Amino acid sequence: MEIVKSITLLDDVLNAFRKKGKTIGLVPTMGALHEGHAALVKRCVAENDIAVVSVFVNPTQFNNPEDLRLYPRTLDADCALLEKLGVDVVFAPDVDEMYPEPDTRVFDFGMLDKVMEGRFRPGHFNGVAQIVSKLFYAVKPDKAYFGEKDFQQLAIIREMVKQLQIPVEIIAVPIVREQSGLALSSRNMRLTPQQRETASEIFKTLEMSADLIEKQSVEDVKKFVVNRINNHDALSVEYFEIVDGETLQAIFYWTDSQYIVGCIAVFCGEVRLIDNIRYK
Repeated sequence: MEIVKSITLLDDVLNAFRKKGKTIGLVPTMGALHEGHAALVKRCVAENDIAVVSVFVNPTQFNNPEDLRLYPRTLDADCALLEKLGVDVVFAPDVDEMYPEPDTRVFDFGMLDKVMEGRFRPGHFNGVAQIVSKLFYAVKPDKAYFGEKDFQQLAIIREMVKQLQIPVEIIAVPIVREQSGLALSSRNMRLTPQQRETASEIFKTLEMSADLIEKQSVEDVKKFVVNRINNHDALSVEYFEIVDGETLQAIFYWTDSQYIVGCIAVFCGEVRLIDNIRYK
């Protein structure tokens, strides 16, 4: 496995593979890897001749400087895991390599980034689009893999690829969960054992809500989820939206769409967790 820090060297390494007709897959990550990332990497390794994983904590997508400072950085452990999983190239640039000068691009995603995460984290998805497009230009992958936990991000990246006409296939990989149901996230490292246990109530509540959709209105299901989670002292719902899975716009009746997803963000103490569930 090769660990590459510069775009120039990355280009040389990957061009050699391309000349031999090899297909290239990319898993973009911010490190602090867990079994959720491992699921993405395994798919990438299985479906491509060459598997590339990027490890880069992207400053432009953090709207909270403290969150950026506290984000776990575990490159040695990450590389050890990636080697075991059969990755060919790890791209681990520093900030100056990816942003030799400020990226002033501003993307227009219509209503996709005005709701949910976009509403509570202004500028976040613009930062995501900046770094993911830079990674796509650097790696030029045939396929790129993203987790469904970041449901809104997936929609944004698909739209960005369309707008920029980047020839890459976006592969969505289902959420990986702890035994308790808690969605795996690098932020889980910041939870105490007690908080981790409490945080499992998020998905339990979403699962319970899925049993209500035959009998209760969209509004009643939203109230149920928010009230049940907020009843736990350590949990505080930032938002819970029931949306069309493609447009991400709120629905008001279960008949409004054939593809309906519930998306949630919850604070467990200081740690912000997101999750989602497909209703239909």
